Amino acid sequence: MKCRHCGKELKYEFIDLFNSPPSNSYLTEEELNKVEVLYPLKIWVCDNCFLVQIDEYKKSDEIFNVDYAYFSSVSSSWLSHCQKYVDMITERLNLDKKSHVVEIASNDGYLLQYFKEKAIPSLGIEPTASTAIVAKEKGINVIEEFFNSKLAKSLVKSDLILGNNVLAHIPDINDFVKGLKIALKENGTITMEFPHLLNLIKYNQFDTIYHEHFSYLSLLTVKRIFTSQGLKIYDVEELSTHGGSLRIYATHVENDIKIETAVDELITKEKSFNLNKIEGYKNFEKKCQKIKWDFLDFIVNAKKKNKTVVAYGAAAKGNTFLNYCGIKSDVIDFVVDRSPFKQNKYLPMSHIPIVDEEEIMKNKPDYILILPWNIKDEIINQLDYLKNRRGWTKFVLAIPKLKVIR
Repeated sequence: MKCRHCGKELKYEFIDLFNSPPSNSYLTEEELNKVEVLYPLKIWVCDNCFLVQIDEYKKSDEIFNVDYAYFSSVSSSWLSHCQKYVDMITERLNLDKKSHVVEIASNDGYLLQYFKEKAIPSLGIEPTASTAIVAKEKGINVIEEFFNSKLAKSLVKSDLILGNNVLAHIPDINDFVKGLKIALKENGTITMEFPHLLNLIKYNQFDTIYHEHFSYLSLLTVKRIFTSQGLKIYDVEELSTHGGSLRIYATHVENDIKIETAVDELITKEKSFNLNKIEGYKNFEKKCQKIKWDFLDFIVNAKKKNKTVVAYGAAAKGNTFLNYCGIKSDVIDFVVDRSPFKQNKYLPMSHIPIVDEEEIMKNKPDYILILPWNIKDEIINQLDYLKNRRGWTKFVLAIPKLKVIR
């Protein structure tokens, strides 16, 4: 196996989460008795460019298919984040009715709807038909294809190209970034948001590893990749979304634009955590194993005391966590999710049923395990009515370490 950026042979294992199904391959009742296909979930780190990556065991066009079940608009906090971004970037780049915006992986129109409200021309690129249909119903123009350098040549050059949580999903990251340069206007800007590798390591966020994520990114490595394709990063922001993300701002290397001090400051920070040395990646697996044993100790003790445990949020990260811990439907009764596209289905491998929130009130569980910990505050506030049910419900977080919230 060779590094998907620099081509060097990969020798160092980052973590092995063992064979798992694709994280968003939710099952119908009829599929429960069928054989599930599992793929290795082993992650490597390149000792040359320090790109953390998975081998392409499952092709991206198999993962992001017509039945893809992740709809960005489900989270109200994420919608608020995106609306603030649109307001900010419109003012920063002086975008108006004469501008052109492209979003790669536009999903269900969760973000482009705010550009539409401002009458700023925009285009979404989204390969999954299930989400693209919803975006089109909102009046958003969508091309149902994967973005690459070939498609980029057919697009109108844009003032702004943006992508939220897509850069990590790209198997051929070099060609993808090459396409960004092709589709960008001479003085245009690219913004990309992606989970920060530093936070993944620092806060033991191993559950954000799944087959959809081909890469796990630091600014050090992304800067190198962009530079190799004739683009330069001129600003960066640290965000709280998805457990800690980066938003980079990039343009053509030919552009005489000031590079903000935040870029060098963050690279210095990453180097202080040894992200530019193989030593910075060697102890991650042991820390994750401790989280696994601590959670299993909690869950075994709870079940011995006849306590009922359910989960909230049928998120991809939850599937990685539950399958790594070996949890099945005899341990967790059900998982609640607000998305109607997931309800009445089952989590892959664990076969835990996905239900509507009403089941919490019906069953009165002792513990609710919050799987999408990155939006824990939103979920706890949403379930605020449980305060009136004293004595029976507690929230549980497993990452970055086990915590029970009364």
